[in-house]
Amino acid sequence: MDMISVEEAEKIILAQEQEYGTEVVPFEHALGRVLAENIVADRDLPPYNRATMDGIAITYQAFVQQINTFTVRSTQAAGESPVNIININECVEIMTGAALSASVDTVIRYEDIEIKGGLVFVLIDPANIKQGQNIHQKGKDKKQGDIAAKAGLRITPAIISLAASVGKTRLKVKKLPKIIVISSGDELVDVVAEPLTYQIRRSNNYMVKAALSQHGIIADLLHIPDDPLIIAVKLKDCLQKYDVILLSGGISMGKFDYIPAALENSGAAKLFHKVTQRPGKPFWFGKHPVGTLVFAFPGNPVATFMCLHRYFLPWLNRSLNLPQPPTIYARLATDFTFTPPLQYFLQVKLNFTHEAVLTATPVEGNGSGDFANLVDTDAFIELPANRTNFKAGEVFKVWKF
Repeated sequence: MDMISVEEAEKIILAQEQEYGTEVVPFEHALGRVLAENIVADRDLPPYNRATMDGIAITYQAFVQQINTFTVRSTQAAGESPVNIININECVEIMTGAALSASVDTVIRYEDIEIKGGLVFVLIDPANIKQGQNIHQKGKDKKQGDIAAKAGLRITPAIISLAASVGKTRLKVKKLPKIIVISSGDELVDVVAEPLTYQIRRSNNYMVKAALSQHGIIADLLHIPDDPLIIAVKLKDCLQKYDVILLSGGISMGKFDYIPAALENSGAAKLFHKVTQRPGKPFWFGKHPVGTLVFAFPGNPVATFMCLHRYFLPWLNRSLNLPQPPTIYARLATDFTFTPPLQYFLQVKLNFTHEAVLTATPVEGNGSGDFANLVDTDAFIELPANRTNFKAGEVFKVWKF
């Protein structure tokens, strides 16, 4: 197959969406996962009329009868049993969050009253007081049996709080694919090693693993040397054990780039190899008959990082049936020229103008091997392949990371 476009590669990858089933996890460990069931309110939310201000609780009927001086029947904190007033000129000193009895229906803030000699004087015009004010009414948010959170949502801290509030201690979530991140190359040594002058420490695998952890995936790591026999054995084993293999390196045209042949010899079908893009042109993608998908990225750190965000994460969202994040566009802050007939993913720093316009300032660095440059940027801007000159003020799609 000849080199394909970015759009064609995206289409092929997204067509390989997978379903991995569901599992039940403790709610406090579900952050970032995708909810696979509705969360239902087990009682009204809130479950009682609750004060939203510190002050006094009265019956509004007192103002109807032109009463604006009250005696305190009791002081009630949140978590205490509601206190009834007996007479219309009585009040309850009430704290925020406390449950109100049926005998009171309006809360007046401490700022609007004066307490002197055992009496409470209302300082503001009763015409400015509304019946039911400063009260969160029972069932206002949800009624018992209502769906409080729908299946298909990514679980946020707010959903964790919601689950706790309805006593849902275990949540059914979508299973995540089992993933291994494989680095390759004899020039790479362990992170704790002291590299020789012609070696470098492995970092791409940790970068990918960290990015996956932001999506709830704890990936395994493996490093394989530039040995065709070892590569063949390790890849064959991983194709049987994992749902997804993310490879970094060993897929270009060099004499020691054995991985594409090893994958195909192990039964993985190549769906494409090489995309009209920079960085990441040698990107290889395929599928094994058991269902394992292989994303084989070039070993250059920026290429690996870009391909992960441009291709793998959208595939993951599609497989989890999450809506794709809204497309983000930014204005190019300066002129830029790129001659090769390739779609260029330029590293940029995003900023907003005082008019709330998103701008992208190019930070070129020193090519796709300049991983340190990623620290100073926060997105790639996607410049189309059929152009050479790009003018400041033009709008293009950006991929935030």
